[in-house]
Amino acid sequence: MYKKLSIEEQRVILYKGTEAPFSGEYENFFEEGIYCCKQCGSALYESKDKFHSGCGWPSFDSCIQGAVKEQLDSDGRRIEIVCAKCGGHLGHVFRGEGFTPKNTRHCVNSISLEFQARK
Repeated sequence: MYKKLSIEEQRVILYKGTEAPFSGEYENFFEEGIYCCKQCGSALYESKDKFHSGCGWPSFDSCIQGAVKEQLDSDGRRIEIVCAKCGGHLGHVFRGEGFTPKNTRHCVNSISLEFQARK
């Protein structure tokens, strides 16, 4: 069952928009837990894989196996990342930047995520 999305959530998640940099609630958020898809609730990222990149959006160097799908963005240059379950737009993945030993950065819109704290 999908969650009812606000107009702004729809703009980003359904219509592949982007929230303004440094505006999202999870950009400088580093509590322990799981980041889930705002639309369908699927677990996408673990907090242990989150890092501060300074890019203005939450960054992860790995996702939960099979949770995120990569596809060519409509601009033909970037790789878009979407929830593997519902297809909701998350952001883009970049490689070769050297931020972490995994050399991968999932640049994710906070508005596409919902955080669940570890109990």
